[in-house]
Amino acid sequence: MEIRLIKARLDDAEALHRMQVEAFMPLLRKYQDHAFSPAAEPLDRLVKKLDQPDADFYLIQRGDDLVGAIRVVVLSRGEQCRISPVFILPAFQNQGLAQQAIRWVEQLYQPRHGWCLDTILEEAGNCHLYEKLGFVRFGAARPVLPGMHLVSYRKGVVA
Repeated sequence: MEIRLIKARLDDAEALHRMQVEAFMPLLRKYQDHAFSPAAEPLDRLVKKLDQPDADFYLIQRGDDLVGAIRVVVLSRGEQCRISPVFILPAFQNQGLAQQAIRWVEQLYQPRHGWCLDTILEEAGNCHLYEKLGFVRFGAARPVLPGMHLVSYRKGVVA
C-alpha cells in the first residue's frame, strides 16, 4: 500500500513527538545517547523545528495509520537538502515505508547540490537503506559514545 506525506502543522506537535519517542526509544535504550537522541528531545524543541521557515516535517500515513515522519531541512538557499530525521514506528518497520517516504521527498524537493543525512554507523539496516537509495558515505565516522559513531551520507552532490 502506498504512503501519503502530510505536511505537519504546529497542532500536530504532540502526536509527532509521541511517535518520535516511540520510534527512537530502542536506539536510546541501546546507546544511552541522551544528548542527541530524538527519543530524548523535549516537545518544545520539536515545536521549534516545526516552526522553522527553512524546514518541513511530514507525517507519513499508510491507509488510516500514521506510521512515522520525515523532516526536510533546506540548506544553502535551496541548493541542498538534509533529511533529519526520518522514522517509522516499530510496528511498521521493515515494510519499505521509509524508502517510499525518502523517494517522495526527493520528488518534492530537487536541490541542485543534492541531499545529505547522518546516521549511526552501527545500525547496519539504516546504512543499507540509504545506500540502496543511492546515498554514498563520505568522511570519517565520528565517535559519539563508546560503540556509537555517526556517519554522513550524500546523494546527488555536484562537485
